[in-house]
Amino acid sequence: MKEEQQWLELRAELKRVVQDQIDYGSSLSDEQLLDLIEAEVFDRSSRSYMTAGRKKLLVRDIFHSFRGLDVIQPLVDDSEITEIMINSHDRIFVEKNGSVVETGIAFESREKLEDTIQAVVGRVNRIVNESSPVVDARLPDGSRVHVVLPPIALDGPTMTIRKFPADPMTLEDLQRRQALTPEAAAFLIRLVKEKYNIFISGGTGSGKTTFLNALSQHIPADERIITIEDSAELQIRGVPNVVRLETRNANTEGRGEIPIRELIRASLRMRPNRIIVGEVRGAEALDMLQAMNTGHEGSLSTGHANSTADMLSRLETMVLSGASLPLDVVRKQMASALDVMVHLQRLRDRSRRVTEISEVLGMEGGEVRLQPIYRFVERGEAPDGRVIGCLEAVGQEPLARDKLAVGLGLASG
Repeated sequence: MKEEQQWLELRAELKRVVQDQIDYGSSLSDEQLLDLIEAEVFDRSSRSYMTAGRKKLLVRDIFHSFRGLDVIQPLVDDSEITEIMINSHDRIFVEKNGSVVETGIAFESREKLEDTIQAVVGRVNRIVNESSPVVDARLPDGSRVHVVLPPIALDGPTMTIRKFPADPMTLEDLQRRQALTPEAAAFLIRLVKEKYNIFISGGTGSGKTTFLNALSQHIPADERIITIEDSAELQIRGVPNVVRLETRNANTEGRGEIPIRELIRASLRMRPNRIIVGEVRGAEALDMLQAMNTGHEGSLSTGHANSTADMLSRLETMVLSGASLPLDVVRKQMASALDVMVHLQRLRDRSRRVTEISEVLGMEGGEVRLQPIYRFVERGEAPDGRVIGCLEAVGQEPLARDKLAVGLGLASG
C-alpha cells in the first residue's frame, strides 16, 4: 500500500512539473507532449533509479492523464476487457474473460473522474450535470458509455463502459463460440436476405447489439439502410448506402431533444429499404412497428426481455405508454409487423447463447401466437462448469408454410 501511494505521489508530482511547462497559448501535439513527459521522467530516473518498465509505465500514465482517459485508458486499450465499471473514483472493476474483478486502479480524486466524464460526453455533444445527471455517450472506438452523477449516484460519479471489438463479430465467430449452430445461422441469413422483420430480445449483457450487428452484415449490398440508436454502436460492413442517426439530449434549457421516435419518423422520408433500431425502450415501439408494416420489410431491432413471450408483453406496454389504442389493435400491429423473434441469454457459465428462434404466426384467441423453430436444449454440465447443449430444431414444421418455406428450404418445385 505504501509503494502504491508513493507511485501516485510521484505521478502527480511529475504531472504538475509537465503542466507548468506547457504553454497554453500554443497548441502542443501528442508527440511534443510525449517528448516533454519523457524528458521529465528520465531526468527524475537519473536522480532516483527506476527500471525501464517503470519509466515506460510512468510516461504512459502521465500522457493519458493529459490526452487520454487518465488511469482507465490502459483498460480501454486492453482487447480482453469487455466492460469497465467505475463505481467511484477509487473503485474500478472490469469484466475480463467473463469474470468481474476489481482492478486496484484509482483516479487521483473525484474531481479528476468528473473531468474525464465531461471530456467523454463533450466529444459527442452531450451534457451531464446535477440537473441532468444521467447520460449515454460513446468513445471514438464506438464503445458505449453510461454516466450517472450525484445526487442520483450516492457514492460519487459513476461511469460504465461497454466495449466493442474494432472488427465486429460475425455469425461465423458466434458459431465458433457455440452461440448458435451452423444450421440456425444459415436459416437466419436466409431470413435477412429474404427481408423478414426480425426482433432480437435478451437480458442485459446477453449480446443483443453484437448479434444485431452480425445479422446486419448479411443485408444485400445494393440496399439503403437507416440505423437509429441512442448511442451509435452498429458497424455495418459491406453496405455502402448507410445513414447513421443518433438521438440528442435536451440542452441546459431543456430544449433541442431529438428522441428515437422522432428519428424513426424522419427516416421514413429518407427512402430506406430497411430501418435498424438499435433498441426500443418506450413509445417509439409503435413507430417501429408501423414502419415495418408500411413497406420497410427486413427491418431489425432489439429489446430487453427474459423470453420471446415476455418481449411481446413488453412491446405492448411500450406502445400503450405513448398511444391510447385498444389492446387488440396493438396486438394486430405486432402480429402483422413481426416475422421472427430471436432470444439471447447469458447462461450461468457466463456464455452467451441463442436460446430460442420463434415464428410469429399471427393472432389467435386475441393473443399474438408464437411457434418455436429452434430452442436451446441443455445436455448437462462439464467438470469446469461449462454448460453443455446447443440450439436444436423443434421438429415441427412451421404452420405458416408459405411464409417461411424459403428460409427453411421447404419449398417444393
